[in-house]
Amino acid sequence: MVKSVLGVMGGSGLYELPGLENVHWETVESPWGEPSDQVLHGEIAGLPVRFLPRHGRGHVLSPTDINYRANIDALKRCGVTDLVSVSACGSLREDLSPGSFLLVDQFIDRTFAREKSFFGKGCVAHVPMAHPVSPGMVDRLEAAAKAEGVPCGRGGTYLVMEGPQFSTYAESQLYRSWGCDVIGMTNMPEAKLAREAELCYATVAMVTDFDCWHPDHGDVDVAEIIRTLQGNASNAARLVARLARDFPREHEPCAAGSDTALEVSILTAPDARDPELLKKLDAVAGRVLGCAATGLGASND
Repeated sequence: MVKSVLGVMGGSGLYELPGLENVHWETVESPWGEPSDQVLHGEIAGLPVRFLPRHGRGHVLSPTDINYRANIDALKRCGVTDLVSVSACGSLREDLSPGSFLLVDQFIDRTFAREKSFFGKGCVAHVPMAHPVSPGMVDRLEAAAKAEGVPCGRGGTYLVMEGPQFSTYAESQLYRSWGCDVIGMTNMPEAKLAREAELCYATVAMVTDFDCWHPDHGDVDVAEIIRTLQGNASNAARLVARLARDFPREHEPCAAGSDTALEVSILTAPDARDPELLKKLDAVAGRVLGCAATGLGASND
């Protein structure tokens, strides 16, 4: 059996993970460019945990400027098997107020300025995305939230916009008419890339505001968002710590097929595959492509 390594992608407001033991930051080299930051290595109750601040420490990267491919590749190189994304979002529902958490199970990708795949010319793959999150991960997050007394709903659609500007009123109303529940700027292409890397992925959406559709709240207020984020970050840290303490030490198969997605997805014939691209895919797809390690990896810093 494969040993579990829990990855945590920290979003706005979550730049560190309290409760980790035996911690150190490592610089991870990736053939896809620079990740957002070093990766924090540690453990909780003996479970290896790897934490990466999505925007970098100090929030130095906008959603469009994040190198999503390098981030996922770096976590894969650190041995991550299961990935929790913690993301600040706006609410598109009256009953989902700031401070609420939601375990989403669907995404609508409206981004347009980001690299969205590890694959392409020289090695084509089409991974299934009908069910983009791992139901087992969501089960465990829901149980952890209940155990910690963190209000957390389950099920919903996350509309991912390009940003960095917030929505217009018309856009906000449009997304509500589509039945979307929350809106944010970061979970795509992150979820797609996690699937390509055969990671079991789930999102904790932390609601900070009502976007701009709500007649009683008006424009999104960044100062108010920051105040809400502070409370959300504390709850998120408790939730993730409980998740880690209760997490299975051996990786469980994903009911949605996240951890075997590439077995049915690569179309390019072996003799037609680009050797240079295969080298870059050593961490992401080495299990199915049989790639040898390139020598890239982590170093203490």
